[in-house]
Amino acid sequence: MAQNESEIRYLTPPSVEIRKKKYCRFLKSRIKFIDYKDPEFLKKFLNEQGKILPRRITGTSMKYQRKVATAVKRARHLALLPYVTDLMK
Repeated sequence: MAQNESEIRYLTPPSVEIRKKKYCRFLKSRIKFIDYKDPEFLKKFLNEQGKILPRRITGTSMKYQRKVATAVKRARHLALLPYVTDLMK
């Protein structure tokens, strides 16, 4: 039995997931103010339905995630961004 255990062969090698470390693009680029009048920039933080992407996906820090959410909500209020859509991107 000991010989059979050492001779185990896999069809594919066991994969090891290597994830890139997420970083806050605002801290890296030293952006202090998020402009709500720039809808093209804010679309990077929305999914296809128009929902705001969470921090765990975008990698932004908590401080800037709050500012992004406020900017998106202001842009929606001024009709620069849609509240709901089928395919935005």
